Amino acid sequence: MFVLLLCLLQWSLATRAHEAPLFSFNSTWHVLGPFQIGTRGTSMKATWGADPLEYAGGFRNLSYDPNAQFPSSLPSNGTASWNITKATKTLTSAISANASLSIGYSNVDWDFLKVFYGWAAVQYQAWVRGEIVVGGHETQHVILHTDAILEYWIDDKHYFGGDFYSYRNAPSVMHLTPGSHRVDLRLVRDVRAFGGILEPTIDVVVDVRQVTGALELAKPGILMSDAIGGKLVSSIGSVYLRNTGQEDIEIVSIGRSIDSSHSTLRESGLNAQTLYHSLPITIVAGQTKPVVLNVRPAEGNASVVKLDITYKTARSAHSRTLSVSQPLNHVALYAPHKITYLHPGGMVSYAMLRPPAKNSTCEPGRSKLPILLQFHGSGLEADNPMVYGALNSLPDLCAWVLFPTGVTPWSGDDWHSWGFADVEAAISAIPRWIEDNSWTGHGIDTNRWIPSGHSNGGQGTWFALTHRPDKVLAAAPVSGYSSIEKYVSYELWQSADPKRKATISASLNNYRHEMLMSNARGIPIQQQHGEVDNNVPAFHSRLLAQQLYLENTSSTYNEVAGFNHWWEGVMTTSQLVSFYYKQTNSEEILLRRLKQFTVMVGDPGDMESKSGIRVKHLEDPGRYGRVSVRGNIIRTSNVQDLEFDLALWTESVTIDEQRVELSESSVAAGGTISVYKSTDGWRPSSIGKGAVQLQRNGRQLGSMTALLRTRGAFIIRHSGSTATLHIALQISSSLHQYFLADTNILHSVLDPITPGDSGNVITLGVASSLKTVKSSFPIHVDESGVVIRDHQGQEHRYGKEARGVAFLHPLEDERLELVLWGTDEEGLQQAARLVPLLTGVGQPDFVVFGQSAKWKGIQGTLAMGFFDSNWEVAPCSVIDSEFDTYGAEDWD
Repeated sequence: MFVLLLCLLQWSLATRAHEAPLFSFNSTWHVLGPFQIGTRGTSMKATWGADPLEYAGGFRNLSYDPNAQFPSSLPSNGTASWNITKATKTLTSAISANASLSIGYSNVDWDFLKVFYGWAAVQYQAWVRGEIVVGGHETQHVILHTDAILEYWIDDKHYFGGDFYSYRNAPSVMHLTPGSHRVDLRLVRDVRAFGGILEPTIDVVVDVRQVTGALELAKPGILMSDAIGGKLVSSIGSVYLRNTGQEDIEIVSIGRSIDSSHSTLRESGLNAQTLYHSLPITIVAGQTKPVVLNVRPAEGNASVVKLDITYKTARSAHSRTLSVSQPLNHVALYAPHKITYLHPGGMVSYAMLRPPAKNSTCEPGRSKLPILLQFHGSGLEADNPMVYGALNSLPDLCAWVLFPTGVTPWSGDDWHSWGFADVEAAISAIPRWIEDNSWTGHGIDTNRWIPSGHSNGGQGTWFALTHRPDKVLAAAPVSGYSSIEKYVSYELWQSADPKRKATISASLNNYRHEMLMSNARGIPIQQQHGEVDNNVPAFHSRLLAQQLYLENTSSTYNEVAGFNHWWEGVMTTSQLVSFYYKQTNSEEILLRRLKQFTVMVGDPGDMESKSGIRVKHLEDPGRYGRVSVRGNIIRTSNVQDLEFDLALWTESVTIDEQRVELSESSVAAGGTISVYKSTDGWRPSSIGKGAVQLQRNGRQLGSMTALLRTRGAFIIRHSGSTATLHIALQISSSLHQYFLADTNILHSVLDPITPGDSGNVITLGVASSLKTVKSSFPIHVDESGVVIRDHQGQEHRYGKEARGVAFLHPLEDERLELVLWGTDEEGLQQAARLVPLLTGVGQPDFVVFGQSAKWKGIQGTLAMGFFDSNWEVAPCSVIDSEFDTYGAEDWD
């Protein structure tokens, strides 16, 4: 009998093994390419469209034809054609399937092209088509991961944003019927992601997984701090949730697990664990959302935190429960450990903190110590031992050592608006750590920084010392690149007129470190770079060392002979170690009062003071502002407002040959005095400056990336249609994918924004659905098209030739609204591509897209440019006549 049962069991397993899998990808794929794209981040050009196949109606409308040829600048015969490729790997399990593709082209002489165009030559684009086959007899709820892919189509539905850095934070949620589903993938090769010296292939993965069709954990466990002495060092935490169903879900309550014998949460009401969220919390169907929690462990040695999340669908009274748990990670007090805090975007982030040791090498009498910042490189997390263990050989430094994460492994946006806001939030969290953990050691001076970092962290170090010079005691950038454009040139862009290129370039002024080296004057700097670095060539550090010399700065450059990009001990060479010990014990007074210096400003919204002087507004936002100081004599160029810190500036100054009294009567909050440039010259802001009806200030300044300076979750409003909801979800997913950002999605553009919603707003509209922009604003959209009022008051009207528009619009309290509008769904989709996601794109304040932007990129725009400090269109903007070119089908 036992033998018979065993045989039946083996037969059953064998039968199931031969059954058709629930999901599968075909092993044969059709590829069309290659085509030129050529930027440092191919994502930049792809963001603007720039797909030559759109001229022929788009890849989605093309069928495989081995005889078809398409003009291309890359292959040896000047034509691209269809090919067939095999997936390098296909895997299938009971609930998932994936396919790995590696696309390359032997008919392109890459080495020859690199001789002339450098790494830009090995950045290109192509399209590939395959299929997902869904088995069974029922619609399947799935998520689709798209590693290293920015744009794709599933059947007739378009997705933009993807997962270019393979984060797997926010995959698309889909509901696929049984049968075959077409998959069209746009492939773009990026040197930063794929490398510049390797074989120029494009390697991607598509992965489909079955989900429950209900609320799920987007990430296992709870993001929370480490524990010292049985107690979490930070009380704030987060869970990441995903609605994989087809109806909106409401979180009713979050509390301790009732049946948990290991519960570490206090005996409190079920709702007591939610923090910074009012209940219910809505998660739209398909949305991934971080939820902030107050994780309060009980007294004693806790082992695990367990929570129950109670939820229901928006149209149901029946509730369900999702459980989540996280073991506590116990560490020693003086070891690097995880702290958690709120990012300005309203979600939880973390950093690794190492307090000063008892035996730290501090001079007697030191009470408050500086912060040694260690910025990690791309693709790493701060809780990786390779990051937080980089200074283990220097346990006695006289400093608080902080390893920020920048929110993501790619530091959000390269340690810029989003990533650097995370750095400052982590610094601000340390005093709370001192208070909550009864720290009795050395105190901290949160305004004395020693930034240091490797690779992209080296670039982040340059950003810190050029944008926060009055807080930087010293800096040690290691193997960092100078700027996006210097890393890989934009030489192989598709052609565009110089003014359009200049507008894009001006949008990146804030990140061009080689132009900002004057801001480093007076700051001791120790540079380091491997001589044979083939990832970030030593040219970058050599260039910046030269620029520092020309600005008469205090800088030392150490090039390590025979070493590449990274090696064991890269952050603890003898030169760096000596620099760390010297500078952590420095007693130099900040703010520095320099006798002579120059301040260069690309974006006043990101730039703080230098030697007590801060530029508040530029006259022309498309140009750098410059302030040159010699004693009390100041000369300015392209500067509209200045702010003086009374700690350094109490006497009169001469600005552009005009004497200005820094009178006590004009002192602003925080001990500063502001002056502005009027038609009569410079004068204090409290004198003669009439009320300005609408002024652009603070967090509103800069290009479209100013949207990332949100204070709270992003609010995404759409007009309520299925099409606009799909795009709203794409934007929400992309913001979470690349920034782990929180978003609230509203199903009407007319829905009021509640007082508790402090975040920046993204509003989506189609044709006549958008009515929120003030009539006095210089850009207006309605069913008839787009109207722009230029700096001379002349109106420019665009009718059917304007396919979509994206522009910033002011809200109260320095908040911003990004308005995205299209004549139809396709036009709105084009506008939505400009939501800031990836660095190097260069979005100005407003853009009007013509039809040809889909294949011409920036040359296909009808208008683009900047708003000045009064929210008027700046003279440097590009505003074309009312015309556009059309696709190949229009000429038949």
